[in-house]
Amino acid sequence: MSKRKDGQPRGMYTLEFKLEAVRLVKGGQAASVTAKVLGMPKQTLDNWVRLSEKGQLKGIGDKPVSPEQMELARLRAENARLRMERDILGKATAYFAKQAQ
Repeated sequence: MSKRKDGQPRGMYTLEFKLEAVRLVKGGQAASVTAKVLGMPKQTLDNWVRLSEKGQLKGIGDKPVSPEQMELARLRAENARLRMERDILGKATAYFAKQAQ
């Protein structure tokens, strides 16, 4: 792992992580807030947003990502989120139905 000028190890991020961070920023969340929550430099996130707009965003050892691949990754992440929400709502419904008896 390479090191930054200040001696800290350079962050290695997966393509999925980068895509999700970019999606948050493009979805309206401030880049500075997103970077702080994710524990990364804001400039890095700004670079990812810029590269994603050009279709050149890469992950660790990945090839450039096409807009279609980015959309597919976004849809997969959304699908996983919706499944999780559905499961939570199902459990909550069962819990409250049990309490109502």
